Amino acid sequence: MSLRNRLVLPIVLSSLAVLAGCGSSNTITNPVAPPNGSFSNSNLNGTYVFSVSGVDNATSAPYTIVGAFTANGSGGNGQGGISGGTIDLNDPGVSTPVANASINSSSYSVEVDGRGKATLSTSLPAPFGTIVLDFVLQDSSHGLVTEFDSNGSGSGTLDVQTSGVSPVGTYAFIFSGFDISTGTANLFSTVGNFTLGTGGTISTGLEDFNDNGFGYPAQGLTGQVVLGPSASPATTLITQLGSQIGAETYDVYAISATHLKFIEMDTAGTLSGDAYSQTSTAVPQGNLAFTLAGSYPGVTTYSAAGGFMVTDGQGNITDSSTEDANNSGTVTASPTGFSGNYVAGGVGRFTLDLASFSAGSAYAAYPSSGGLLLLEIDNGLGLMTGVAYPPQTSTTFNGSAGYGLNFTGANLTQGVEVDDIAEFASSSTGLTVTGIVDENWAPGGSPNYGLALSGTYTTPDGNGRGMIGATAGTSSNTTLNGGFDISFYSVDGTTYPFIETDTNDLQVTAGVFFTQDASASAAAAATRPHMFAVRPLIRPNAAHWRKK
Repeated sequence: MSLRNRLVLPIVLSSLAVLAGCGSSNTITNPVAPPNGSFSNSNLNGTYVFSVSGVDNATSAPYTIVGAFTANGSGGNGQGGISGGTIDLNDPGVSTPVANASINSSSYSVEVDGRGKATLSTSLPAPFGTIVLDFVLQDSSHGLVTEFDSNGSGSGTLDVQTSGVSPVGTYAFIFSGFDISTGTANLFSTVGNFTLGTGGTISTGLEDFNDNGFGYPAQGLTGQVVLGPSASPATTLITQLGSQIGAETYDVYAISATHLKFIEMDTAGTLSGDAYSQTSTAVPQGNLAFTLAGSYPGVTTYSAAGGFMVTDGQGNITDSSTEDANNSGTVTASPTGFSGNYVAGGVGRFTLDLASFSAGSAYAAYPSSGGLLLLEIDNGLGLMTGVAYPPQTSTTFNGSAGYGLNFTGANLTQGVEVDDIAEFASSSTGLTVTGIVDENWAPGGSPNYGLALSGTYTTPDGNGRGMIGATAGTSSNTTLNGGFDISFYSVDGTTYPFIETDTNDLQVTAGVFFTQDASASAAAAATRPHMFAVRPLIRPNAAHWRKK
C-alpha cells in the first residue's frame, strides 16, 4: 500500500499471531495462584475469538492471525478439549493469505494462576499445521495471548464470542501492520469510522492512515462489511485520494455487537485490528490514561509513550497532562508535561495538536467504546498509534491481588520481536510482586516457560502512575532482558496500560495488565471495557525477507 505505488486503503489491525507446533505438553509448571480465586479449565468454556500479530522465524516476515475456537470447559487443571473452530493466516514470507482454515479436535489447559496453553491442530499449510497459544486470563471472558512455538512470536487478545451477532450502527476502528505492495515491508496503520446501512453497506465513513511516516488525513471511506469467517472474505474497505481509488479485502470475526475483529486477506498488506461501537461522537472529558507505540522519530526507530491526557470538555488538553517516553531505549527520567487542543474534523473524528510531546505533534482521534483511538498524522516524523482509555475512575493498585500481563515490542540488543505473558501476585507488605513469566521472541527464538518473577512496585501517585521492577528466572535461564521495569497507569483499578521504561537501553515494549477474577460470570465480565494492548510495529529484517 505504499501510496506512491498503490493508493489503497488497508484496513485491519488485530492482535494475534501465527503459531506453529512445538510438540510440548499443555501443562505449564510452577503456577502461582492469585489470592482472589482459583482458575481451571472451566474458565475457558465456549467460543473465543483470538488474534496474534508478530514476526515469523522462517523468513523474518510480519504475520497476523485471527481465529475462533470452542473450548469445552472440562478437565480441571489437566487437559481440556477444543471441539473445532476456524483460523485465518496472513504471512507473506511463506504463503498467500489463507482464509477459513479449520481447527480440528485440539486441547488446552488452564492453570490455577490463570495462565494457559492451547495447542491447535489446523488445516493450515506447513509449517503452520499446529499452532500453540500461551495466554493469561482475566476472567471467563477476556485474556491476553502470545504465540508460543518455534515458528514465530507475536501478541494479541482472547475474547468470548456472543452468538447471533449482526453488526449495526457506527463503529470506530484501529488497524496496524505493514504495506508489502512494493516487495518490502513499510509501516502502515489506520484509524477511522464507518456507519453500516442495508446489507452491511458503508453509508458514511472517514479514515486516516499513516504509510511509512507520512500521514493521509480524513479520507472518505466506502465499501461493505460482511461478517465472516468465510473461505471467500467479502468485506471491502475503499478510500479515495485525489483521482485514485483503492480497495482492500478483509475477513471479519464478531466478538459482540460492539466489538469486531478484522484481518486483511489480500496480498498487499498485513493489517489487522479492532472495530468498536461509536455511540458517542465527543472526546471524553477527564483524566485519560493512554499508551502509544510505533516508530518515532523517523520510521527506523522503536518508540513507546504513556501517561495521562487531561481533557476539559472545551477543546483543551490541559497542561496537567503528563507522559513517560522510551525512544529507542532513551527513557525520560520522570514524567514530563505536555498540552494541546482538539477540534472536530468530521462526524466522530477529531484532530489533536500537541505541544511539548515526545512523539509527534498531530494526531487523528476517534471516540469509541474501546477508548479514544489515536494515530499520528504529521508528515515524515514517524508513526505512532494507540489508545486513550475511558475517563479514569480509580488511581489505585490493589496490594493483595492477582494480575495477568502481556507486553510486546523490540529487544534492541538482539534486534528481535519479544513477547511476554506473565501472572503475578502483589503484596502490600514490602510492596512486592511474585509470579511466573513466559517469553518468546523472533526471529531465532524459542519459547521459555515458567520463569520465576519477583520484584517490587511503587504505590501509584495522585495521577494513578506507578512502577514495577522485576527480575525473571536465574542467571543461567532468564528472559532476554532479565526482567522488566514498567511505568503503569491506572484506568479503573482493574486495567493498567503500561510502557517499559528500563534504563539499561535494552527493550522498547508496551502492554497491559489487569486484575484477575476467576469467579466473575462470563456475562458480567463481557461487559467490562475492552482491553487494548497497543502494539509497537516491529520492522522485519529486510536482509532476510522480500515479498515473493
